[in-house]
Amino acid sequence: VQMVESGGGLVQPGGSLRLSCAGFGIIFSINNMGWYRQAPGKARELVAGITNDGTTNYRESVKGRFTISRDKAKNTLYLQLNSLKPEDTAVYYCNLYPTPSENWGQGTLVTVSS
Repeated sequence: VQMVESGGGLVQPGGSLRLSCAGFGIIFSINNMGWYRQAPGKARELVAGITNDGTTNYRESVKGRFTISRDKAKNTLYLQLNSLKPEDTAVYYCNLYPTPSENWGQGTLVTVSS
């Protein structure tokens, strides 16, 4: 199983990014999937999750700003990040939800700074 995240970058406060996660050896549409992040010096935390029936869940601090979605045909998970804040700066990862596997990808770095 391999998950490859992409789409991160440097963005100004208030800006937007769309993160992607491609899955290999795992079918996203039949699994509950989530986006996680780890800021410097902090523990990894759940950002958003989507169940196999499409139910979504978000941590309070990103509600109304982030949107999780998936493309079944492409076996790809997405996270749309809007109205970004400096405190959103972190490495973002995708994994199973709500209990992630031990198999983490390399993540994609999001830096929010002016």
